[in-house]
Amino acid sequence: MQRPPLDAEQLRRSVIESPELSFFSQIDVVETTGSTNADLVARAGEPDTDRVVLLAETQEHGRGRHARTWVSPPRAQIAMSLLVRLRGIDSAALGWLSLLTGVSVVDALRETAGVAADLKWPNDVLIDGRKVAGILAEVATSGGEPAVVIGVGLNVSLTEVELPVPHATSLTLAGAEETDRTVLVRSLLAEFARRFTAWRDGNWANGELAAAYRERCATIGAQVRAELPGGQVLTGMADGVDDAGRLLIGGEAVSAADVTHLRAEN
Repeated sequence: MQRPPLDAEQLRRSVIESPELSFFSQIDVVETTGSTNADLVARAGEPDTDRVVLLAETQEHGRGRHARTWVSPPRAQIAMSLLVRLRGIDSAALGWLSLLTGVSVVDALRETAGVAADLKWPNDVLIDGRKVAGILAEVATSGGEPAVVIGVGLNVSLTEVELPVPHATSLTLAGAEETDRTVLVRSLLAEFARRFTAWRDGNWANGELAAAYRERCATIGAQVRAELPGGQVLTGMADGVDDAGRLLIGGEAVSAADVTHLRAEN
């Protein structure tokens, strides 16, 4: 299978030449690294580091939620992290960034790849119920101006035998109209920049963000099993997502959990 490299030069130039990507100060591509998230977290102590993007053709120690590994063959996925500083934004609002990123990824895939992507709460991206992308947001500094690193791992050209788990998929397997990773990266970044700027500037309130998230969330209306911190398990219908971004299960609000969609019984 031909898996061409990202067009690193085009991505670097787009910071200057493309109005939709001028939000970013720097876009770098490396051949291999342990974790793009870890690399940007390590740079968060540099005060001038802001709105930077790091992509790797191969990640050797990619991380997902609950320290799960995220691996793929070289050039078969998009492994990307973004570092943004939240000047003037209350640290209590940091949790919104992963939801905002999820909405951005879904919209980019619908528009550019032509796939029916949606979200599993809180921030897995699905196609036909199978995971195509994961998002991990980490607070990189404490005190002063918070910096957040947001990682996105998107399966692009993986075959069935290359999938890390049976419930995963890739854009190729889903019949995507576009699988050029450079085109997809530009679309993902443009969607994120547009939505982040509106939210940061107060033009997109948390209630509006929650409403946009609900429209794209396949968890709402599904029977779910939620494994909560501390070992508690909650099973029931996912009734909705409230304006704080919490999942509502049988009227109970859940802010952190490992959620599984349960198959309906015949």
